[in-house]
Amino acid sequence: MSIAAQIGGKASGARLARVEASPQFTAGRFRNTVPTATGLSLSAIPRVAVATLTGGAARRPHQAIPVVRTPSTDAQGLHVTWYGHSTAMIDIEGHRVLLDPVWSARCSPSQLAGPRRLHEPPVVLHELPPIDAVVISHDHYDHLDMTTIQTLARLHAATFVVPLGVGAHLERWGVPQDRIAELDWNESTHVGGLELVATPARHFSGRGLTRDETLWASWVIKGPTRKAFYSGDTGYFPGFAEIGAQHGPFDVTLVQVGAYGDDWADIHMVPEDGVATHLDVRGGLLIPVHWATFDLAPHRWSEPAERTWLEAKARGAQLAIPRPGERVDVDAPPEIESWWQQIA
Repeated sequence: MSIAAQIGGKASGARLARVEASPQFTAGRFRNTVPTATGLSLSAIPRVAVATLTGGAARRPHQAIPVVRTPSTDAQGLHVTWYGHSTAMIDIEGHRVLLDPVWSARCSPSQLAGPRRLHEPPVVLHELPPIDAVVISHDHYDHLDMTTIQTLARLHAATFVVPLGVGAHLERWGVPQDRIAELDWNESTHVGGLELVATPARHFSGRGLTRDETLWASWVIKGPTRKAFYSGDTGYFPGFAEIGAQHGPFDVTLVQVGAYGDDWADIHMVPEDGVATHLDVRGGLLIPVHWATFDLAPHRWSEPAERTWLEAKARGAQLAIPRPGERVDVDAPPEIESWWQQIA
């Protein structure tokens, strides 16, 4: 399909009416609950350009990232399989939820240009076990991939659970409307025995020239007795403590810790903020995400893991840092092996 198709659709009709009625939507765009800078200042552009064009060797591992091909098993208990970046499968009490699935070689509107994967997907899409829900945090290309969505819609009977406005992209790509659940912050839907709640985050959206016409979200995933939290992309803000008070404690959290920079600190957390977020929402086991798969920031590729490890240790947070494709039993997480240091 064309780049225009990759960009996606625009809300209209009843979908647009819901967007415009949202408390988060004012003066033609969605907004954060706290002041948030979502673009580079003019003075920052030269500095970021120099950082992007230099230091490339440190932003890629010197050896192949170890990929684990965990065989499919039943979805009982509570397990998390991290496939790289923010893509993860949560097996929770007999159900499966796939987060922000991206299987394409590049996170870009074109597969001819844009950030390329640092490792292959641990499994091919048709090898995934049956999925109950596909949850999307927002519509940026490293979280919402057209080709992956179309393949999943064909292979699985899953419900696609997305923030307001994002359903227009999916509908343009052929996902039936009756398989799309579109939520505002603090709204929820049920898929099988799970409750999925869209909760606030501090970010922005957009796949083309326009911004913030679709909402972004963090997510609460509730089974009958177990709970997981996914931060999506976000800057640190007081809303996480509110999420913890309302929905916590959580057995496991998946929190963004990578692709940060001083010039966009409002929209991507540094690892220390990621650990703080985990503690704010009252998390049990922390699994850091949004790192190791795409080169999206000037920092060393392995730095997010190193800083998260040190901060979690300093603050007494339980941590697992799996290899891409590794399945973590939340009730018996493996001892941390600093595999990223061995190939840095």
